[in-house]
Amino acid sequence: MTTDQQHARIAGKNARRQLSNAQRDKYSDAIADRVIRAAWFQRASYVGCYLPTIDEVNTWEIIARAWLMGKRVFVPVVEKKQKMQFRELTPETDLRPASWGLLEPSDGEIASARMLDVVITPVVAFDKDNHRIGMGGGYFDRTFAFLRHRSNWRRPRLIGLAFDCQQVEKIRPNPWDIRVFTIVTEKNR
Repeated sequence: MTTDQQHARIAGKNARRQLSNAQRDKYSDAIADRVIRAAWFQRASYVGCYLPTIDEVNTWEIIARAWLMGKRVFVPVVEKKQKMQFRELTPETDLRPASWGLLEPSDGEIASARMLDVVITPVVAFDKDNHRIGMGGGYFDRTFAFLRHRSNWRRPRLIGLAFDCQQVEKIRPNPWDIRVFTIVTEKNR
């Protein structure tokens, strides 16, 4: 990770932490509405989506709407070998605390990352070219490395969610970084 990426990660975390709970809720609602209305979400049958931590964009409205639309929802889980997989989440799923204060389903069907139509991913910082910085574990980049050499977007479409205040001027990506299809914020981009 470059020094620029470290600075961008710090700036992104600080920016979202400075939002009030009311701002975070309002912006999360606007972001959820944009996601739900997007053609790529409307067409998706298999949706990968993260479960939010306290200061991330809240994804529960997106998940609830996906269920109402008859979509299957899969959330990331990190297995013992540091590999990220996707486990199905239903309204009846029991959640358990996992690493880093995240919640994970205690059971459910596992889906391959290649099987998903859309994957909604958290973002710590992003730039206008859809480069993203996550929390730094590299799970996202390793899991979706198969997309690195694709010339067009098929599936899954990787969608980053962030508050507009998390945008930074420029992120110089590493050779292994996977760019997202788009970043959805509370503002038009």
